[in-house]
Amino acid sequence: MERPGASRVTGAETSDRDPQLAATMGFTGFGRKARTFDLELMFEQTRRTAVERSRNTLEAREKEMKREEELQRQNEDIEPTSGSSAIRDGSKPSRGSTSHERKENSDSDDELIGPPFPPPPLREGEDGEDSEEEENPVRGIPDSHEVTLKHGTKTVSALGLDPSGARLVTGGYDYNVKFWDFAGMDVSFKAFRSLQPCACHQIKSLQYSNTGDMILVVSGSAQAKVIDRDGFVVMECIKGDQYIVDMANTKGHTAMLHTGSWHPRMKGEFVTCSDDATVRLWEVENPKQQKSVFKPRTVQGKKVVPTTCTYSRDGNLIAAACQDGSLQIWDRRVTVHPKFHHRQAHNAGADTSCLAFSYDGNVFASRGGDDTLKLWDIRQFNKPLFSASGLPSMFPMTDCCFSPDDKLIVTGTSVRRGCGNGKLIFFERRTFQRVYEIDVTDASVIRCLWHPKLNQIMVGTGNGLAKVYYDPNKSQRGAKLCVGKTQRKMKQAETLTQDYIITPHALPMFREPRQRSTRKQLEKDRLDPLKSHKPEPPIAGPGRGGRVGTHGGTLSSYIVKNIALDKSDDSNPREAILRHAKAAEDHPYWVSPAYSKTQPKTMFRQVESDEAKNEPEWKKRKI
Repeated sequence: MERPGASRVTGAETSDRDPQLAATMGFTGFGRKARTFDLELMFEQTRRTAVERSRNTLEAREKEMKREEELQRQNEDIEPTSGSSAIRDGSKPSRGSTSHERKENSDSDDELIGPPFPPPPLREGEDGEDSEEEENPVRGIPDSHEVTLKHGTKTVSALGLDPSGARLVTGGYDYNVKFWDFAGMDVSFKAFRSLQPCACHQIKSLQYSNTGDMILVVSGSAQAKVIDRDGFVVMECIKGDQYIVDMANTKGHTAMLHTGSWHPRMKGEFVTCSDDATVRLWEVENPKQQKSVFKPRTVQGKKVVPTTCTYSRDGNLIAAACQDGSLQIWDRRVTVHPKFHHRQAHNAGADTSCLAFSYDGNVFASRGGDDTLKLWDIRQFNKPLFSASGLPSMFPMTDCCFSPDDKLIVTGTSVRRGCGNGKLIFFERRTFQRVYEIDVTDASVIRCLWHPKLNQIMVGTGNGLAKVYYDPNKSQRGAKLCVGKTQRKMKQAETLTQDYIITPHALPMFREPRQRSTRKQLEKDRLDPLKSHKPEPPIAGPGRGGRVGTHGGTLSSYIVKNIALDKSDDSNPREAILRHAKAAEDHPYWVSPAYSKTQPKTMFRQVESDEAKNEPEWKKRKI
């Protein structure tokens, strides 16, 4: 109830009277009108903002397309004509018209909100340049320039390039592994480090890890090694027991290795294959035992030697080619039976030298020792998609690889000495036609590597050379860094030094010693204790260093001194002993007290006569 005479005060009135009190009490909003929102106006503002952003994005893309077209026209004007011009007479795809059409559509359609739509697929005949680019992927091959690196005089059998493309490593039949740094080299093209990590074993495979901090070295021995970027050994696989029949019970390989490969995603895991008919998984952290063992088998169930092995792009499959011509692919987690198996992929007895997966992961190529290159689809593994023959291969590590855009497949050919040039041959993946080739040198082409980041091709040959092919406009960094560097000259101060004329035999090492007088030489020899044979001085004290001290300083010298100073005459020893007979009889101490009870009276043996002595023994009385 309210008291009579009291007036009711609302929160709004209080807030009008005293704003500070109203804010303190918490009823500042009481009695006010609620705020209204115009949703149509807000949507209109949001739409206009999105349209403006889309228009700016399209304009920026159109400018970028025009800039690329201008650069491409300049490159086509500069590009020299060659024998391959018939294949490479196309131009880069120009999508400026499509972008312009999209811009006109966006200007006419004001209702466009959000990011622009992706460009529609091109139809046949719609853009002649794009269709020509698809028909001729050879235009992307970076072969306008080349750099030659001198590894040695023997075959370059291994190549490795780190993921960033900064360092190249080469290995050969001369047991050497050389490191090349593109950023640190000049036009002299010299390796900054050379070593022999596997002693006197030929290097068969070199590969950088996916992080680029380790290198897998596979040689002709039974133990693979992992070294760091500077060549120091990180781990060495253990060698297994060669006298065990079941190779799954050993801790490592027991015969010569063929190749090895890093896992594409997991750090520290790699796979190797060997002549002991096994494929083994390893971990860098556990060099004392392998992780898993895969044992390929023939149709009869007998063991067969794998000649090469590799991972799929996702790392879930392990593929191996065997000496019986089969291709066997295992699931990485199941080691018993292969997941895919083709019995007659290549001719039996011809060692398959390489397996390479495409970047999409569905297709892989196999380079056989039967002079063939085959393309396989893992989803349809009963027969190869394509096959090319007439590709000589004389080395058990001849390579094949895919281009970064997955449109080309590259491999090398072998030649005998003096019978032609080794070539690098390019096949189109879609039709498997030979579309381009490069004459490398007058020796076999063994290793080939197409780096996706640099867009450069590295080649290892049979005459000790490693070549790098690149294009200044299509390639990035790599060999382009060292081509423009001139060889560093010596400092001027080191070349313009003052020359001294030295007469013969003027140096101290040729100078004969001057003859001295005999007296001075004898005086000098007299001061030398070794030459003068100076005796050692006497020792004052108890002695040290094994030398005897002064006379009487030690126990032995003291006894000798007392014996020497004894003046008693012991010339008659019997008299000297009998001097003590009286004292011994009066005061017995040693013998007499022991016989005092049993024999109080001393009895001595009687002396026998001479006759008794002469009697025979049997006549003598026996006591």
